[in-house]
Amino acid sequence: MTRTQDPLLSAVAGGVRLFELGQPFFTGMPCSPNHPGFRMTLIRRHGDMLRPDGGSAANEIIVTGGHVGTHIDALSHVSHDGKLHGDVDAAQAQQGGVFTAHGAENLPGLLRRGVLLDVAAVHGVATLDAGYGITAADLEAAAELAGAEPGEGDVALVRTGWARNFDDVTAYLGKQTGVPGVTVEAARWLAERRVVATGADTTAYEQIPAGAGHAVLPVHRVLLVESGIYIMEHLNLEEVAEQGVREFAFLLAPLRIVGGTGSPIRPLAAVSA
Repeated sequence: MTRTQDPLLSAVAGGVRLFELGQPFFTGMPCSPNHPGFRMTLIRRHGDMLRPDGGSAANEIIVTGGHVGTHIDALSHVSHDGKLHGDVDAAQAQQGGVFTAHGAENLPGLLRRGVLLDVAAVHGVATLDAGYGITAADLEAAAELAGAEPGEGDVALVRTGWARNFDDVTAYLGKQTGVPGVTVEAARWLAERRVVATGADTTAYEQIPAGAGHAVLPVHRVLLVESGIYIMEHLNLEEVAEQGVREFAFLLAPLRIVGGTGSPIRPLAAVSA
């Protein structure tokens, strides 16, 4: 019997190449000073308990904040003047210890067009300077380099090259030096294009000037509160950039953490093999 196959299934059947866009999770990895760090340890080892047939099992306990490692921010993560996105009262929404509005269980699964905005490549460097502020003009130039501008419903990933520092906690967090990232004007450029989500390869996504730390994060306000655009942080965009992939299918499935403010993620970019 002849069966009509969905075009998406046909594309997958033809073979796809997947790129990891996230960092591995491990004890001691870089973490924003605003969040508890990731910890994992075995609580049962092979041999601690043996079954009658000789079998054994091991398992672990994991302790982590919702904004540690590669993750996505829910709309409950940031408020401004007491309001979450959509003029939701933040104090009322968080009563009882979980969010009753904009919780992480509402984070969408994503299978969308993704665009890599490689700002480091625009400047001809492996890594942007510490504390550099990415402008709207930078994003325009990165879109021109990619030959693809993000549009409504797309996912825009901004590469600074900072993921190269991930194994050096002090350098990656950049407390004294600052960290490159998106400025408010660049965030508004993305908001005007009505992307559904955006992410970067740094701790805070946005520009962190030298010595400023995470005391003020205006880009989070523009994207999460004003625009309802999800933010992903701690991405690793090195491989996809090195392979010259600028436009791809973006895949993401956040954990449905009821009442939470974010979720660990494992994002993927898919292109035809």
